[in-house]
Amino acid sequence: MALRLMKPLLSSSTCLLYFFFLVGSFWCSKSINAQQAATDPSEVRALNSIFQQWDTQAADTWNISGEPCSGFALSQSDSVFEDPSNNPAIKCDCSFRNNTLCHITSLRVYALDKRGVIPEELLGLPFLTFLQLDRNFFSGRLPAFIGNMSRLGLLSISHNNLSGPIPKELGNLKDLYYLGFGVNNFSGTLPPELGNLVKLGELSINSCGLGGEIPSTFANLVELRTVWASDNAFTGKIPDFVGNKWTKLTSLRFQGNSFEGPIPSSFVNLTSLNSLRIGDIYNGSSSLDFVRNLKNLTDLVLRNVLLTGFLPSYITELQSLQKLDLSFNNLTGAIPSNMFTMGSLMHLFLGNNSLSGAIPSQKSEALQTIDLSYNLLSGNLPSWVNSGLQLNLVGNNFSLNSLNIWRLPGLECLQRSFPCNRDAPRYSKFSIKCGGPQIISNGIVFEADYRPLGAATYVVTSAQNWAVSNVGIFADRQNEQYEENTLAQVRGTNTPELYRSSRLSPGSLRYYGLGLENGLYTVNLFFAETGFPDRSSQSWKSLARRVFDVYIQGTRRLRDFDISKEAGGVERALIKNFTLNVTDNHLEIHLFWAGKGTYCTPEQGYYGPSISAISVVPNFIPTAVGSKEKNWTEFIIVITVSVVVLALILAFSIFYMKRKKDDDDEEELCPKISDFGLAKLYDDRKTHISTRVAGTIGYLAPEYAMRGHLTEKADVFGFGIVALEILSGRPNSDKSLEGDKIYLLEWAWVLHEKNESLDLVDPNLIEFNENEALRVVRVALLCTQGSPSMRPPMSRVVAMLAGDVEVNGVISRPSYLTDWDFKDLTGRFVTECTQTSTASENNDNHNQIMIS
Repeated sequence: MALRLMKPLLSSSTCLLYFFFLVGSFWCSKSINAQQAATDPSEVRALNSIFQQWDTQAADTWNISGEPCSGFALSQSDSVFEDPSNNPAIKCDCSFRNNTLCHITSLRVYALDKRGVIPEELLGLPFLTFLQLDRNFFSGRLPAFIGNMSRLGLLSISHNNLSGPIPKELGNLKDLYYLGFGVNNFSGTLPPELGNLVKLGELSINSCGLGGEIPSTFANLVELRTVWASDNAFTGKIPDFVGNKWTKLTSLRFQGNSFEGPIPSSFVNLTSLNSLRIGDIYNGSSSLDFVRNLKNLTDLVLRNVLLTGFLPSYITELQSLQKLDLSFNNLTGAIPSNMFTMGSLMHLFLGNNSLSGAIPSQKSEALQTIDLSYNLLSGNLPSWVNSGLQLNLVGNNFSLNSLNIWRLPGLECLQRSFPCNRDAPRYSKFSIKCGGPQIISNGIVFEADYRPLGAATYVVTSAQNWAVSNVGIFADRQNEQYEENTLAQVRGTNTPELYRSSRLSPGSLRYYGLGLENGLYTVNLFFAETGFPDRSSQSWKSLARRVFDVYIQGTRRLRDFDISKEAGGVERALIKNFTLNVTDNHLEIHLFWAGKGTYCTPEQGYYGPSISAISVVPNFIPTAVGSKEKNWTEFIIVITVSVVVLALILAFSIFYMKRKKDDDDEEELCPKISDFGLAKLYDDRKTHISTRVAGTIGYLAPEYAMRGHLTEKADVFGFGIVALEILSGRPNSDKSLEGDKIYLLEWAWVLHEKNESLDLVDPNLIEFNENEALRVVRVALLCTQGSPSMRPPMSRVVAMLAGDVEVNGVISRPSYLTDWDFKDLTGRFVTECTQTSTASENNDNHNQIMIS
């Protein structure tokens, strides 16, 4: 039976050419003569119906003279099957009934933007072993009848608009070796029945829309070699069986999920891994011990996963590594001296940790991308440092003599203290045309920002009024592009030219205002999504999602921000406004990719933040030297703000006079520090020391109070309690209060979980900075975590309170509050301390600890 959806009959000369072509094709593929075999009529009817519903037709390379199993369809070559001109494509097996009957075994409809549903007529192709429908716009549900196509070995339906749950019937496809359904809009969880696919070697489910925990039945998938499961709402811990059972893995990607830590120590068994990418883990710190034996790794990304401890020297034994990203963690100590001389390492990202000491003095020629930004590094720069490298040293404490400044111009302005024009501000506003030339819009001059950025670079303007810093490399992308240009006419604005260029970043993009006069400012951020088409186009490329976070002055203002979603579509202008207080003469705007959003749509390696322009204006009358020019709009704003400020000052003065107290009241004001007699020397080569419990009730860390285990993290716990006391203006326990308020730490958690942490602040405070108060609360809750390893070191506590680093630890209610009655626990502390008080007094404080 001829396939109806075919081209018109060919001319005689063309037919002759096809005849010779077919003879050659048949000979190369060792197939039979088409006149001796015919396609199963029922399969032809099914294929006709499917193509009619999808509004497509057979390619010219097969279906010769109405016979589907002809031409390219008889070739067993993968390159012929995947030839762009051979799309849609089928493969046939004509060995049935003594080589007289053909069955269709493969169907490929790839990147044709076809619409419709997955039709039941597919059951009319019972010999299918290969079904690839990627990069179309098929919608509706994935039907359960797919589970009846028992011969399938490959099922790939990624990059479509399918929705609903994944049918459990897929677990019936026992011969499946490849399963891909990423970049769709599915809902629900992974069916446990998929654990029956014991032959499965590749699982590609990035951005599929599923959530929940990975089923325990997946431990049966021992043949897995590739698992890509990023950008999904998967929760719980990464299962131990990933390391114990999936030992054949060569590539594993878990980024942008909602997994809890730690990373399982069983990963030490994954010795076949070439690529490991894990990112954005919440709660529960991890160590790097498991990577010691992963000698085949070429690509290791453990970004924002709460890594703690020292950077181990054995990581330099991974001599096949080409890319290493350990950024946005809590690593401490010095950089191993031979890390920069690893033979194959080309890209190294260690930014946003707490590394200290000097940069290694030697570097290999291969290493050309180095990110060491936002650490505690110091000393002189080594001789190999020059501006020709991709090298980012922003946010450290380096000694910058004249030679260093010449080699890395502008770096002195972006050290940890931001010294340029500090305490002598010159500016009170700035505007930037991100990724493009200077533009004047609505009377505002947006300065040019067209200098090229790279994987680890920064730029400071000659006037030292603003700067930009970028970190990150576009994974799997052939063309590294950190700017995007478009000719699209962006809607929703009278100046569309402001959005014709954008700055892109695959990881972390920061803009700085330098030498700013202190005071209140309005920050305007300009966005427009121009990187992919609108959903109304019903193209697979429109399925892309760009998702990132926005921090200003270290506080996250936008989480999981999706430009097109918030703007109501692509190519639409969107302006986000924020008010903030500049207190140290500098401003930081941070756009951060947390592993979410699609990363291979509309092309491989396309993801991360995008911004078109920035404008920062003061909410006060500027007095800085560089802020004399004004327009009428600014004048009106200044007058209005001045009147409001004067009114506030007058009201404050009246209120203050009424509330003025006696001088006796003067007694984060006189500090009273005690318990210095409880100090004890501590050997930092030990994990802890065991000692008799002593100290002030309410400040004792649980591991010390319950087991007598003493580390420096016990002092961190005590500091967290003190910080809460300072903020709230009350002691850590007060039985005169009601209910949850008796115990300060318990009350703090109740308010934090209700998102009402500001209710903790001392009610006697007339005014305070809400962002700083929230920062203190978050730092205090980090300091009082149950596990000592989850508490930050005091150096990081100071940096977080000062706003030098973000409060990026994940906070969860400690088990000593959730598992026990807090009142009973405190009572136990009282009993233990009371029983030992007499002995302690007679022991000259020998076994006691200072609560600092």
